[in-house]
Amino acid sequence: MQLLQLSAAYGPAECCLAVVKALARLQYEAKQMQVKVEIVEQEPAKHGLHSVLLTLEGAQAKALADSWQGTIQWICPSPYRPQHKRKNWFIGASCFNPTIQQQPDEIIFETMRASGAGGQHINKTESAVRATHVASGISVKVQAERSQHANKKLAVLLLQHKLAQRAQQLQAKHKAAQHKHHHQIARGNPVRIFTQLDFKPL
Repeated sequence: MQLLQLSAAYGPAECCLAVVKALARLQYEAKQMQVKVEIVEQEPAKHGLHSVLLTLEGAQAKALADSWQGTIQWICPSPYRPQHKRKNWFIGASCFNPTIQQQPDEIIFETMRASGAGGQHINKTESAVRATHVASGISVKVQAERSQHANKKLAVLLLQHKLAQRAQQLQAKHKAAQHKHHHQIARGNPVRIFTQLDFKPL
């Protein structure tokens, strides 16, 4: 399993729209490569998404994640500000290769019925899991999988991801720098370039 996060960081509305378009493109490529993609977390914005965290599973999951990691450039006139001179918008994609060899310190698990779309089955069993890392207070809720066991495993991986992010953020503060993927998007050497409203690869 791979974790991949697409983020607009502090970019404007056009960058938030680019995250949505990049997500759709990634899902299309995943289908071609027979990689299963699940959205496990997202931060909505007025015109799209500030960020979205995904799990990728399949033989080609790592190859797909690696092909996206880095800066993504979208070349397109602003759909929101027609007179705006800027035509280049940047978002970031960061990979996290989780392991469960070393589980974080004490975790409290709570089970509950899953909510949202999914038909009758989703509310019949308490398959959703909320995991809280006691020492930090960080909590995640997972209902992407149908079994409680699978959701617990994914919850541990997400906690590891968040703890790693937190450590990076604390380190960045000590260096008076911003976190690489969530606070700053490098604008040079994009790994992927897309153009126009249809987000066509360049």
